[in-house]
Amino acid sequence: MSLYAQGVRVLHLSWEYPPLVYGGLGRHVHALAEAQAARGDDVTVITQMAPGEATDAVVAGVRVLRVPHDPPLVPLDEQLLAWVMGLETSMIRAGLELEREPDVIHAHDWIVSHAAVTLRTAFRSAALVSTIHATEAGRHQGWLPGSLSEAIHSTEHWLVHESDRVIVCSHHMYAEVEKLFAEGSLNPDHVHVIANGIDLSRWRATRGEIATARDRYGAAGPLIVFIGRLEWEKGVHTLIDALPRLRRRLPGLRVVIAGRGGATDELHRLARERRVANIIEFTGWMPERELNALIAAADALVIPSIYEPFGLVALEGAALGAPLVVARTGGLAEFVEDGVTGRIFEPGDVADLARAATSAVREATDSLTMARTARARLESSYRWELLAAQTENTYADARARHDRLTAPPVWIPPRGVNLLRA
Repeated sequence: MSLYAQGVRVLHLSWEYPPLVYGGLGRHVHALAEAQAARGDDVTVITQMAPGEATDAVVAGVRVLRVPHDPPLVPLDEQLLAWVMGLETSMIRAGLELEREPDVIHAHDWIVSHAAVTLRTAFRSAALVSTIHATEAGRHQGWLPGSLSEAIHSTEHWLVHESDRVIVCSHHMYAEVEKLFAEGSLNPDHVHVIANGIDLSRWRATRGEIATARDRYGAAGPLIVFIGRLEWEKGVHTLIDALPRLRRRLPGLRVVIAGRGGATDELHRLARERRVANIIEFTGWMPERELNALIAAADALVIPSIYEPFGLVALEGAALGAPLVVARTGGLAEFVEDGVTGRIFEPGDVADLARAATSAVREATDSLTMARTARARLESSYRWELLAAQTENTYADARARHDRLTAPPVWIPPRGVNLLRA
């Protein structure tokens, strides 16, 4: 039951929402919003327009307002800040036209910062809660490599300080937010740790679908799978670097790399340089049913991230019964317990990845036991209805205590400094 007699009015601001999904953020907002609606809350999501989708529709109890970009109309991958400005001004107008003011404005990452703060100013009784799904400095291992990164980092800093409460998905991210934005003096009540969740009913595959995927991708040998965005921080290069060793140890090995991203061409080139291109299939984007079957068919789902605030794909792999082999980084190491729910290796360590993946394939009985234990933990701790209740507690705290952090009016990050090690 909601903490509020008639439910809380929630306004989510998210730059992605199904069917327009770039990564884990869109899936997170979608699942959370629907879980909140199921609890009896009045939930609205403002997001960008998606081709073929209605501009105003109610889906699974959630009102979804899709807004077109205001000018300047520029490509996302060429002029990011101008693209964000056009989206945020349109979001603000849509928010101001709502029939009822929200109790809580829930912002998801820096891209909606200005819209969130502006709407909070307009709706004076609304609390502002922000989820920091990742940080710009974290993605670059503590560095801000250029002026765009500096602009993003300063916006993140501003949003954290302007919010009544901040949510992060792991204790690793709590420490990161404290280091980057509060300089070690964070009020413990200001940031709440609420993990990502999973809808177990969605992540399923039939025996026939699994057998088809196995025949299609695995042939007669072991099958190792990677799922995710093809970007440097996802560590796919570490997996490819490990394949010469793994091919020698695991005869008949096949590898599937499913996903898209800016590092695609570089990863193809690396596969050719390591002479392992003939055992890899780059599938690009895959439909959900095929993706589920592929994960369920894997002898090992390898998640080699260099930077990973949480690692939603680990939950998805556990839901489908895949043996997990993950880097000891961020939230991954908080869900995967080495030797209990999966196997862990040091991020970026080619030899250690090869060791862990080899064990996962060769010690199949142990891997199956770990996979079952991982799925049981999803049942007990990672269901969205549980996490929606925790989020509502954060909303109540934010509404009861408007005590934002004190932020300087203008904040410029230092240049040439590793912000996570300084």
